[in-house]
Formats: sequence, structure tokens, C-alpha cells
Amino acid sequence: MTTLPDIGKFERTMITIAVMIGTFLQVLDTTIANVALPHMQTSLGANRETINWVLTSYIVASAIAIPITGWLADRIGRKRLFVISTVAFTASSALCAGAQGLDEMLVFRALQGVAGAFLVPLAQSVLFDINRPEQHAKAMALFGGGIMIAPILGPVLGGWLTESFNWRWVFLVNVPIGAIATVMLVRYLPSAEIRKRQFDLFGFALLALALASFQLMLDRGQQLDWFDSWEIWIECFIAISAAWMFVVHMLQTRAPLIEPHLFADRNFVVGLVFMLVTGLLLMAGLALLPPLLQNLYGYSVLQSGFLTAPRGVGTLVSMLLAGQLVGKVDTRMLILAGLGLLSLSLWQMAGFALDMDRQPIIVSGFIQGLGLGFVFVPLQTLAFSTLAGKDRTTAASLLNLTRSIGGSIGISVVSVLLVRNAGTSHADLAGQVTMTDIPGIPPSLAASGQMIGPSALQMLEAEINRQSLMIAYIDNFHFMMLVTLAAVPLLLLIRSNRRRVPNAFRQR
Repeated sequence: MTTLPDIGKFERTMITIAVMIGTFLQVLDTTIANVALPHMQTSLGANRETINWVLTSYIVASAIAIPITGWLADRIGRKRLFVISTVAFTASSALCAGAQGLDEMLVFRALQGVAGAFLVPLAQSVLFDINRPEQHAKAMALFGGGIMIAPILGPVLGGWLTESFNWRWVFLVNVPIGAIATVMLVRYLPSAEIRKRQFDLFGFALLALALASFQLMLDRGQQLDWFDSWEIWIECFIAISAAWMFVVHMLQTRAPLIEPHLFADRNFVVGLVFMLVTGLLLMAGLALLPPLLQNLYGYSVLQSGFLTAPRGVGTLVSMLLAGQLVGKVDTRMLILAGLGLLSLSLWQMAGFALDMDRQPIIVSGFIQGLGLGFVFVPLQTLAFSTLAGKDRTTAASLLNLTRSIGGSIGISVVSVLLVRNAGTSHADLAGQVTMTDIPGIPPSLAASGQMIGPSALQMLEAEINRQSLMIAYIDNFHFMMLVTLAAVPLLLLIRSNRRRVPNAFRQR
């Protein structure tokens, strides 16, 4: 086993481009279809409730498949799994584009979710293995660019494709790009070591049941009014029971799906917690800002997409900077700076007003992007720094699973808070309105006999709704800021370890 694949700079560049294409496409598809749902609903003969399963099927299937990435990579080889996943993702994207009914679409989206689940952890472990230890931070900066920017770009690209062509192009755009990535992977990606591992079928069944139930609970909770529904209670019970049984099984079986010794690594465990928080902040922000810009400020889908783009620019800038600074500056200080920037941006967003212009949106978004980049790159480097090469693929799958779960939790929590805080604020504001707050009827209108009383009340109600919804958004931004600050003490648990582990890749 060599310490580094015997490949040149050109081959390493081609491998990096190929794996990043796969990463970008998989993460992009978590958000690109959102804006196309109304068009799909009409075309596929679905209703408002069932069309949301187009998103749910992808998320649930992906969450179930991610944990077996490490076992599959060991069993059939990382290169073979990467190529098969890319081909399957590309083919399922084409099938989604050609779907004629909702049932077909759900099956094809589930296949797309399973195939795409392996791409991100595989890309992350490959980037670690083809780069020397001193280049790991730069590699994670590139990887983070795909992870962080793709969800932000998704709604913009999806809106443009849907408006300019039709919703099927949301999926068709993957086909030529995926084909290019497949050719590059076959040509340049070296083979990896194959290890015979027994498959923990019972453990996988328990984990899949826990993840599927939990994702369904989060996805359908708001629609079913949460624990007022028996379905949510059942899904919660199944998720908790299956997760508990999986932990007990993992600690007792001889060949577990996930090796327990991974959780003995302090940096890795802290990295999992930070990834949960990062996923929560990233996806919660994406769930809040576009509706805020469209419903309260009147921006179009494309305009709101462009106004969220500065966050992606900030992320890209900070990731490039962090890639250069890791190893020269204490990584914990970089993460602290990132959390500080995130808190600052959320504090600025909590000061949004209905009569403001675009500048605060752009500035706060750019600062938030800077914060995300300074957290993500050093965090990834630290989480992998003390792990053996053979554990990287499994570790990458767990980190990405945690990020996905954090995103689902974030979307659900802010959605609940938005509805409840808006209702509370509406009641408070309406209780303060008296007859003296309603403008008097102009004499000219009164003389003409026009009945404007109901219209005036409707206008007043609409303004109360607008103000209460704005207050609810501000409360959500305050909540996200507190979550960010609460993560700061976790930095005390991180330890700096410069021990380097041998590379797991070898040339066949």
C-alpha cells in the first residue's frame, strides 16, 4: 500500500473535476425541483399534497442509502461504486424527465436518491486520498464549494429552466453533465483496495427504518399539525425505537454496519455535531429567505434567487481563504470566526424591515456565506485528521447523513416557528387595533354613498397579516442566531492533532 496514488497533477485535476461534478449534481437536486412543483402538479395529475412526495421520496431514499456507502465501497471497490452511482443517477434523472404520472415520478426520484446518496461521501473520501495531508484543507475547500453553493443555486437554476423551457429540463440538465463525469471517472480514477466485509442486514434494516420514519415525521409534521396526528406519533415511536435498537445492536454484533470505534474519536464526534448545526443553518436559511423575499417584498423567483446568490459568493471566498489558512492558524479560531460571522449575519437579518431596500439582504447574505465557509473547511479537516484511511468513506457518509438530518430538522423547526409566531403576533397586533386606528371616511366618498367599510377592514387585516409574518421571520432569525452561539462551547472539545495517517488508495 502506497502513501499516495501514483498519479500526476493532470490526472489529479481530472479526478477532482469528475468527483466534484457528481457532488454538485447530487446536492443541487435536493433543491432544484422545488420551484418546479406547481408545473409538475398539473402535468402529472397530482394534487397539492401528493406532489410534495416528489421531494420526500428523494430525501428519504437518500437518507436510507447513505449509511451503506462504506460497506459497498469496501465490497465492490470505490471506483466501481462511484461509476455505477454516477451512471444510475444520470439514468434516473432521464427517467424523471420522461415520467408521465406521479407514481412513475416517485419511483424514479427514489432511484435517483439512492444513486446520488453515494456520490457525496465517495467524493469526499477520494479527495482526501488523492491529495497529500498538507493539501487536505484546499481539497475540502473545493468539496465545500459544491456542498454549500449547490443548494443556493438550485432554486435559481430550477426557476430559470422551468420558465424558459419546462419542468422536465430540471432533470434533463443532469444527463449530459453526468455522462461527462462518468467518462472522466472511468478514465482517470484509480482503483481502491477491496475488503471483504459481512453485511449487517439487521443493523441496516433498523437504521433504515429509523431514518425513514424520522424523515417522514419531519416532512409531514407541518402538514398534519404535528402531534395532533396519530401518524406523527407512530413515526416518532418507530424512529426512536429503531434507533435505540440499532445502537444496542451496533455495540454487540461482531460485524456492525458502522464501526463503533469511530465514535471514540473526539474530533469526529464534535464534527458530527457541527455538521448537524451547519446543515440546520444552511437549509433553514434557504427555507426562510426566498419566501420572505417573494411574499413580503414582492420579488420574483429569479430575483429572489439572485438576492440569495451573495451567500454563495461569500461561501466560495471564505472557503478559498480557509483552505490557505488551515495549518497556519489554529483551526479552532477559524471555526470561532465563522460562528461569529454567522451570528452577525443572523443579527443583521433580525433587523430586517418591510420598507428596506436590497442592500441589507445582500450584505447579510454575503457575511453569512463567509461564516459558513470558515466553519465548514476547518471542521472537515479536523474531523478526518485523526481517522485511519480505511474509515474515511464510512466517516464521510456519516458526516453527510448528519448534515442532511440537520437540514431536515432546520426546515421543520423554522416552519413550525414561522406559523406559530405569525399566529401569536397576529393576535397581539389585532388586539391593539381600535376604531381610532381606522382612518375616517373621506367626505367625498361618504357623500357618494360608497360602502368602503368592508374594504377598509380587509386592508387593515392584510396589513396585520403582513406585519405579523415579518415579526415571525425576525423571531426565526433570532432563534437561528441563538443556535449558532450555543455551538461555540463545543470548540473546547476539539483537540488539535497533527498526526497524519497513511493514504488508503493504491494503484492496481
